[in-house]
Amino acid sequence: MRPSGPKGRATRTDVVHDEAALDLDAAYREAGVDAVLAQLDDDLVGLVPVKTRVRELAALLLIDRLRSQLGLTTEPPTLHMSFTGNPGTGKTTVALRMGAILKQLGYLRRGHLVAVSRDDLVGEYVGHTAPKTKEALRKAEGGVLFLDEAYSLHKPENERDYGSEAIEVLLAAMEERRDDLVVVFAGYRDRIERFFSSNPGLRSRVGLHVDFPDYNGDELLAIAERMLATRGYRFDDEARGAFAEYLGHRMHQPDFANARSVRNAIDRARLRQASRLVARGGTVTRDDLTAITAADVRASRVFAG
Repeated sequence: MRPSGPKGRATRTDVVHDEAALDLDAAYREAGVDAVLAQLDDDLVGLVPVKTRVRELAALLLIDRLRSQLGLTTEPPTLHMSFTGNPGTGKTTVALRMGAILKQLGYLRRGHLVAVSRDDLVGEYVGHTAPKTKEALRKAEGGVLFLDEAYSLHKPENERDYGSEAIEVLLAAMEERRDDLVVVFAGYRDRIERFFSSNPGLRSRVGLHVDFPDYNGDELLAIAERMLATRGYRFDDEARGAFAEYLGHRMHQPDFANARSVRNAIDRARLRQASRLVARGGTVTRDDLTAITAADVRASRVFAG
């Protein structure tokens, strides 16, 4: 659902007088985009290039809407997207907020997010895949279909694989329902590139490409402290430095997954804190129950190597 008729062009009732001046500030406030962008800032540390792209798109769609109200020609961008980057860099969260922005601006009815993987779309026998894919698309109508590791649908080495059938159903829906459905293909950049190269129809239907950079050490430390605060914990003075050191080691390991790895490290530190307190016994204070110590961090096997 575009805001003002098919392909974003203004309907007769939408158009205001040619000489009228539109209040851009009021339109921005009424759209509620600021609140969604502020939520995105609260959700995610750093990612300045990504947030800039989101703001640029929001601005373009708002201006398109005002142009439509003045009867000017509008050509809304193709809103299907690709989000590329390593795991744990915030792709799902940004897709969620993107859906909210598109709803606020009238480009989607609901703006919700439906996250799916290959298993949600591809069946195990003939005639099973199309219904599964169509059901996922039905759930996503009016919102965003987020397909993580999208390239897993393409398995050219297996002639009996049904992933290509799911792709064809997706392509049809991306064209036929593009006024009320946004599809986001997510995954590693190089694999997404090969995936798009395997099917020119895919690339031509994706209008916005956003690359998610890895977090740096300071950003990951800020993410860790934010996660702890959300859970009612904190680093004590020495633990903060120990965790920065932990990150210095962990970031260079091959299975490192940015914020996801930080979350796992925080969960393990909480386990060690609980074990430490129980082993010590006796009485505990609020400070005892909330503090993660350097010992809780340094017990990680990351320091063993």
